[in-house]
Amino acid sequence: MRHVPFFRWVLTAGVVLFACAVGLYATGSGAEDVRQIDLTVLDEKPDGSCTVQWNDPYRHRTRQASYRCDPARPDLLKAPKYDGSSHGWDTGYMVTEGPLRGDLWSLATEDVDSSPPEILLMLGTPLIAVGLVGGNLRALPRVLGVRTRLIRRATNLFEAAGRVAEEYERAVAVVREASRLETLPPDAGNGLGSPLVTALWVLREAGPEKTGETAAAARTLADRLRGPLQAAAPAAGLRTMLRIGPAARSRATEAVAELRPLLAEAERDNLPERFAQTAVDLLRGQDAPDFVALAAGADFARHPAAYRRLLTELTAPAVLPGTAKAPRRGRWWRRRG
Repeated sequence: MRHVPFFRWVLTAGVVLFACAVGLYATGSGAEDVRQIDLTVLDEKPDGSCTVQWNDPYRHRTRQASYRCDPARPDLLKAPKYDGSSHGWDTGYMVTEGPLRGDLWSLATEDVDSSPPEILLMLGTPLIAVGLVGGNLRALPRVLGVRTRLIRRATNLFEAAGRVAEEYERAVAVVREASRLETLPPDAGNGLGSPLVTALWVLREAGPEKTGETAAAARTLADRLRGPLQAAAPAAGLRTMLRIGPAARSRATEAVAELRPLLAEAERDNLPERFAQTAVDLLRGQDAPDFVALAAGADFARHPAAYRRLLTELTAPAVLPGTAKAPRRGRWWRRRG
């Protein structure tokens, strides 16, 4: 279903109306044209209600009307202190344009009929509020799939699996390269200093079968995590989830759902701990070369047959230990016959 940005258009309409209202206020459009004039206060009450008189230049006569005087103005401007009579003085505003020109202008008169800028403000402000609130509420379901911690755990597990697989393949490659340059010493006591014996010792210390199985599990898990991790990458951040389109957001949410059972299965099989331990075991031979050479020579002297058997397994044309082996054709031919 195609996404319709309804609240975005509502917000846009509200902003346009608000901008028009600001423009009208700035240019003075919709406001009365007035000028300040002097008013003679004929009668005034304590609350400011008064009757005033002024000269109307448009009708060429003196006019009187009720007005709202400023009760807080100085007493010198009020009767009888102003001129010794019953009159006082105040200022006001007279309309100079339109059908009401010559009349007094006041805030009470202005509030009766709203001006165009005020109408635009009254229309635009609710639209802006609806657009902002509705847009955020609509965006909430889009970001519910954001699982930064889950993506981080899956990424760390993927990297750990990749390191274990690479280290194991590197250790096997070292053994095969050394076997091309030399052979195992025929005498069990001559293994000291042999690169081939040292390379085999690293794998024996890590446990050849256990390490091969862990490396195979790491390769399998890395292959299963690669695709969902790439699709779920936008779900690792709120900003990316809001920026991508609906289709990519849906794929990211589905990928996050695929990662959960994979992580649960890996933790149930203790794969993170196994990967960490295997990586340490495979890197052991790089710490102290002299100590490793001595330990490898001593171990070869005690178990030469085990070294030869491990070398045969690693240098055979079959796939690496821990992975599926090629079918045995001889048995298949015997069954057929």
